[in-house]
Amino acid sequence: MTSHVDTRVITERMEVIQTSLARLREFGSVPAEQMEVPDRFAIAEHYLRYALEAVFDICSHVLARIPGADATEYKKMAVEMGRCGIVSKKFAEETLVKMAGYRNRLTHFYFEISPREMYGIIQHDLGDFEIFMKFVKKFLLS
Repeated sequence: MTSHVDTRVITERMEVIQTSLARLREFGSVPAEQMEVPDRFAIAEHYLRYALEAVFDICSHVLARIPGADATEYKKMAVEMGRCGIVSKKFAEETLVKMAGYRNRLTHFYFEISPREMYGIIQHDLGDFEIFMKFVKKFLLS
């Protein structure tokens, strides 16, 4: 199954995730009030969206090469990644689906996201990206 996957595409997207996480972590060391500085918030929002887009670019690329896999919507992609065994079903259903929803929220309901919410994500949820990348690396080695 991995023979049809372009590892260059996946590696490039994983580099985007890693770069984005590094930039986001810089914001984790400042007081929460600093996230209300408009440029800081905008930069954090950009890197979070960038990381999420890279996650779902990887999902789309992998699923497009699996016969019968549904890669048409982000939340469906998340579930399919678990169904196909690329990530655990638990991670797919409990975390990746939420990441898909947040990607959609950042894109379509960006005006609802507060600096406090963004700061909370930076403080507590960035590890989800690392877990995703571990699953993908394991998949590539299979």
